[in-house]
Formats: sequence, C-alpha cells, structure tokens
Amino acid sequence: MQETLNSQDLIQLEDKYGAHNYHPLGVVLSRGEGVHVWDAEGKKYFDFLSAYSAMNQGHGHPRILKALYEQAAKLTLTSRAFYNDMLGPYEKYITSYFKYDKVLPMNTGVEAVETALKLCRKWAYVKKGLPANQAKIVFASGNFHGRTLAVISGSVDPDSREGFGPYMPGYEIVEYNNLEALERALDDPNIAGFIVEPIQGEAGVVVPDANYLRDAYDLCKKHNALFIADEVQTGIARTGKLLATCGNCDCSISCENRPEVRPDILVLGKALSGGVLPVSAVLADDDIMLCIKPGEHGSTFGGNPLACAVAMAALGVIKDEGLAENAQKLGEIFRSRMQNLISKTDLVTLVRGKGLLNAIVINDTPESKTAWNICVALKENGLLAKPTHGNIIRFAPPLVMTEEQLHACCDIIEKTILGFKQ
Repeated sequence: MQETLNSQDLIQLEDKYGAHNYHPLGVVLSRGEGVHVWDAEGKKYFDFLSAYSAMNQGHGHPRILKALYEQAAKLTLTSRAFYNDMLGPYEKYITSYFKYDKVLPMNTGVEAVETALKLCRKWAYVKKGLPANQAKIVFASGNFHGRTLAVISGSVDPDSREGFGPYMPGYEIVEYNNLEALERALDDPNIAGFIVEPIQGEAGVVVPDANYLRDAYDLCKKHNALFIADEVQTGIARTGKLLATCGNCDCSISCENRPEVRPDILVLGKALSGGVLPVSAVLADDDIMLCIKPGEHGSTFGGNPLACAVAMAALGVIKDEGLAENAQKLGEIFRSRMQNLISKTDLVTLVRGKGLLNAIVINDTPESKTAWNICVALKENGLLAKPTHGNIIRFAPPLVMTEEQLHACCDIIEKTILGFKQ
C-alpha cells in the first residue's frame, strides 16, 4: 500500500527530486470541485487563480469529464500519420465557433505561440514576398508568451531570459500600449507581423487604452503585417467576452468602448480543455493557414482524439452556461469591492482588470515580500492567489463562481488586507 504523506512530506519530495524551476505557495492540493480545492489534510480553499485561467469552467466539470472518460475508453491517440474520427468534427466545431477557415491543433500554449510565429514567417515569404530569412516579428514589451527559446528571445523579463542566450534573431520589441512605437517598427518593410496579448496577465493584468488594439490592428493592415493575438490566458470568456479582442465573438456582452478586432492569427490554449489536459489551437483563414504544407509543422499529440472530445465539451460549457456574461457581471462587482477596500487602507493602491481577470497593486516595492506574505495570509484564510512581478496580486477565479461565492471571497480579501501586519 502507498504510504500516506502529509503536505510537508510532499513538498520535501518535490524539493528533493524535482527541478527547482517554480516557487509555489506552501499548499499541497489533492482535490478540486467547481470553485474549490482541498489540500492533502482536507482543508478547503477558494481557487482564485484557476491554474492561470486554465480552469475557467471550474474543477472537475461533469460534462467535460464525461467527454474525457467516454473518449478515453475508445481511442486516445493515433498521431497524425492516420485520420481519426474526432479531429474533423472538432475542426469544424472550433472554426465555426470562432469564425475562421482553418485550425492547426497543438498541445500547450507556448507550442501554439511558436506555431503562430512560424506561420507568420511562412506567410511573409509565400504571400508578402519577403526575401529569404529576412522576416521580422514585433513583440510588445512586458509580454509573456511562454518559455521556449524562440519566445524568450522576444521577452524583456530577466527571469525568463537571462542565462539562455544566444537569442533568436528577427524580433523587435516595442513598448506595450504605445501606438507610435509600433508604427515606427512597422515602417520596416521586412516586418511580417505583430504579436500581442490583449491584456498582459503575467505582467500584472495590464489593460491597454481603449483604442490600442483597434488602432494596432489598423496599423498592421496599413503596413501589410499580420496581427497575432495571444489569447491563451485572456480568451474563452475570461475577460467577460468570448475573446478579449472581441472581433468575432457572438456573446451579448458589450465591448466596453473597445471596437472589435479580428486577429489574423488567433492563439488559444488553457481553458480550451477546461484544465483537463493540454490542448491549444491556432486559428487563421485559408490565405494564411494554407501557407503551411505537409511536413513543415506538426505534433504527435496535436489533434489527438481525446483532446478533440474534451475541447468540444469545454467550449460547449462556455456558451451553454453563459460564462462570458457571468465573468462580466462578477468582474464589475469584484472591482467595485476592491475599490471600496482601497478607500479603507493604504496597503492597496490600485485595482485593474476586465471580467474575472483582475489584479491589485500592493503599496510596496517589487523587491519586497509584502505581496507574497499577503498571499500566505490569504491561504490561511481559505483563498489561494499568487503574486506576480513582486508587488501585484492576480485574481482569476473560475468563471462558474456565483455572486454569493464572489462576495465571500471579497470578504476574505478585505479581512486579510485590513488585518495584515507588515
């Protein structure tokens, strides 16, 4: 029989046998259901991070698990050496859902980003006619698209970047939310595309000006460059709309004064499987997607039958349960509650976000441990969140949360902040 281990034992096992490439909060989770998770000792918590927005549909959604179990009992993987009976129906489903001609299925978010970058370069040579090996892609500063070598080459984050050079050429980095800087970069005729997160999650839920995405998209059109939206974290209802770029969503939520944008290449992941297994996707129209030919890109697991079944179920839950609308409504309540908290304390200086992707800024330096210690205190009070960039705490609960549960969480945050001793 397997030995029963407590949380400290399990933490020590990870520390001894695992690479030290993460710094988790000191809680060991063993079960999840809906908006709650339980640790190894059975203590219950509100999950206010949702695995970085992978759990939009909540933990253990029965509809998604049903699809997983039923498909796992039939067929899990064939590779793309053969056709399977789930990929075609899934491709039809997701392209209709997001209104694109084609999808290229992958697994993780960063794989999908890499796919989008390769596709952009290929399009630039095949369609735009750029000279071989001259295509450049523009990144926004403060970005987080993953941690592969190609992606960190477009990053300015020292933790992701330093010590891993030499870096990939052909990238240019401009200031996020700065249209003038973007236009100067796009003046280079060798620019193939611009990749951007509609809201920068890892940077601390940084929301751009209302006109930024629309005008950035227009600049890309003006200069014949592709507009690539990395919606791995912001997409699939997280920000109160099906997509944060909103260009092809059919939900009833208003665009909050942000005109619609339809990315040339759309990158999705995380909640595409409801957190059940790695599933990601790159969507584009034929003029772009068909630049990729057989043998030029692929993945053994990309488009596997299990992933296809799970993704269709996960996307169905988003629409059928009105999770974009719920995120919009609860997000407004959350920011109102946090704004009221700010009026009571000097410890929190700002709340920002869209839908249920939000953050508060702690009144201390990024080098301080104040935000971390607040998250430890939140854990003790039954709510799990993590700091980002030192003095920012990101809050992103599952979108299945009820208004009553949200108020209970806000009560925990308020009690913790007002009672916190530095």
